[in-house]
Amino acid sequence: MTSSRGHQGAHGIGQVEKQLNRQAQAAEQMQGTSETDQEVLAASQEPSSVMEEIIDTHNE
Repeated sequence: MTSSRGHQGAHGIGQVEKQLNRQAQAAEQMQGTSETDQEVLAASQEPSSVMEEIIDTHNE
């Protein structure tokens, strides 16, 4: 039963994440995005030079 409970917990977390995303999208539509939110979104879409360095180092 333990693995079943773990699976149910993971499924519940996914549902919570979806709900939070829907709420955030609804708030964004009503209020617009803040400058900070826009900066974070832009930064998250840029390639990470630090991550590239880690990958390059690992592949050598």
